[in-house]
Amino acid sequence: MTTPDATDRSLIERSASGDTQAFETLVRRHQAGVYRFLLTVAEEEAEAQDALQECFVAAWRGAGTFSGDGSARGWLFTIARNAVNRAHRRRAGEPSSFESLDALGARAGWGSDINPDAELDRLAAREQVRRAMTALSGEERQVLTLRDLEGFSGGEVAEMLSISVSAMKSRLHRARLKLVAELEEAD
Repeated sequence: MTTPDATDRSLIERSASGDTQAFETLVRRHQAGVYRFLLTVAEEEAEAQDALQECFVAAWRGAGTFSGDGSARGWLFTIARNAVNRAHRRRAGEPSSFESLDALGARAGWGSDINPDAELDRLAAREQVRRAMTALSGEERQVLTLRDLEGFSGGEVAEMLSISVSAMKSRLHRARLKLVAELEEAD
């Protein structure tokens, strides 16, 4: 039985040879997931749309450079991440705020009598989560989206973000904690 990633690899190889139909199939297969990721890390929808287009243009041009070491899906998400990061660098830079884990924990309600899982379920209304996600830094949105929403493994996320697994875990912990804190404050 052919795995989806083996099929993706074949589509990329055929794309590298100029097969536009193979590339269109690859785009249709992954466009929604890549766009969903970009919406969480881009500052605005137009930026996500631009990065999506830039991602697939770069994938078409770079199909011959795909090594096949990782998944094709991971390769596309890495290209998308790089596209949105380039857009961020072109702007005046992202404000950097660093809050201690203790402060984030207090804002998230740790140590209170509230069941955090039940509270998170209650607060998980789509608009509240979207607003809370915009309060996260680009790095925090990326790691949270790739790991928790798109379901990549920790190793895959670390590879896509060009960081160690331990750095990914730390960044993911901080992002989750900050997201819960933002949801708590919105309540």
